[in-house]
Amino acid sequence: MRPSTKLSSAVHILSLIAMNPFSNLTSERIAESMVTNPSAVRQIMSQLKKANLINSVHGHAQPVLNKPPESINLLEIYRAVEGDKPLLHLKAVINPDCGPGTKIQSSLGQQFDILHEKIFQEFASVTLKDILDGTKNMY
Repeated sequence: MRPSTKLSSAVHILSLIAMNPFSNLTSERIAESMVTNPSAVRQIMSQLKKANLINSVHGHAQPVLNKPPESINLLEIYRAVEGDKPLLHLKAVINPDCGPGTKIQSSLGQQFDILHEKIFQEFASVTLKDILDGTKNMY
């Protein structure tokens, strides 16, 4: 299973919108920056719009953030594009006759639940502004 890159793509899109307010940001221009296709950008933008993180009008290349960057956190963005999908996944099929194998899966599942909670708490504490501020230190 390939890891999802929807979160990083959504952050990329939101960052470009924040850095270029009211500019000509078409899905094609955003796709060029992300080295992807415009339909993938439009799909993620649709999810961000449905989550009320952005506003965009079909046919107009001026998407805007609905909240300031300091009011948008990674957890909101993650939930917008991934829903309740977990970050970590257990192996789907385990031999039910293997006692140790089933216990390992159960124990690992409990640890994954703890890790998810910690990761999502961290996601809630990191804002889009934090990401944008981090880019300023790179030049």
